[in-house]
Amino acid sequence: MKKRFLLKTTAALLAACTLGLAQAQTTPIKFQLDWRFEGPAAFFLTPVAKGYFKDAKLDVTVDAGNGSGGAVTRVASGSYDIGFADLAALMEFHANNPDVPNKPVAIMMVYNNTPASVMALKKSGIKTPADLAGKKLGAPVFDAGRRAFPIFQKANNIGNVAWTAMDPPLRETMLVRGDVDAITGFTFTSLLNIEARGVKADDVVVMQYPDFGVKLYGNVIIASPKIMKENPAAVKAFLSAFTKGAKDVIANPAAAIADVKARDGIINVELETRRLQLAIDTVINSPSAREEGFGQVKGPRLALMASQVSDAFNTKTRIKPDDVWNGSFLPSTKELDILPKPKK
Repeated sequence: MKKRFLLKTTAALLAACTLGLAQAQTTPIKFQLDWRFEGPAAFFLTPVAKGYFKDAKLDVTVDAGNGSGGAVTRVASGSYDIGFADLAALMEFHANNPDVPNKPVAIMMVYNNTPASVMALKKSGIKTPADLAGKKLGAPVFDAGRRAFPIFQKANNIGNVAWTAMDPPLRETMLVRGDVDAITGFTFTSLLNIEARGVKADDVVVMQYPDFGVKLYGNVIIASPKIMKENPAAVKAFLSAFTKGAKDVIANPAAAIADVKARDGIINVELETRRLQLAIDTVINSPSAREEGFGQVKGPRLALMASQVSDAFNTKTRIKPDDVWNGSFLPSTKELDILPKPKK
């Protein structure tokens, strides 16, 4: 009896040790989104739902955000290990906080083009960038399109404009009501929000920054120097699992929205599916993304953006491209080959 008891006790202890070892080998990752659980969040929620992060020995927690600036500062503070943010916001943080330790670094390009655009109602008479001169524009003060507007303005020789600030939920409402003549915002966010307020897409003028000489990169995955130094294998595993999930999302956006719905049960599935598809078509599977390769950047274009952001944002110091970008954690070229060829 004693022998059997000892054998059972030993087996139980071994099982507990094995489980503890397995758990110890799983790396917890806190991930900060740039925005709410909307369609594009599927790129991070799908690899969670499908177990791709888990298979990579990562325990990834994805939290909603309230803007790229917040995502950058939270990763910088150590509250989050990895995040998703507009590259311009990351550049600004670096240039305005030269002495702050643990500044996040971009490790993977996701939105090869900025999603920023200027939108106006056709009845306003605004048809081209030049028509914006002397008009009243609206956007939250931290909006990426508003922050980068001086670059758009310079590229298109636009005269002075007047700005009205508001909270994000009021932006499209104020445009539809006529309180402002135009707004800046992400195309796949604001255009669909305008439609949700009763305006047909055909009645909206959309001037996407990339179509008007502004070749800024958009959102990137960022990581803290701490995790990059202490656990580079986990960072590489994260990007590899993310890429696998991104391929699934691009191939079947409608199915991926179910993973977003699982996190936020009140989303409008039809609307968010359209939003996700619009994001894929405009900033992820774009001609420039296919040319440069998913996840990657081109040195000259990155350097030009750094210079433009330094000027437009009037930063304390000039932005150094090598300080904000580290592509050494990227998956192989074969793994990154996930963008479908354009339909003829």
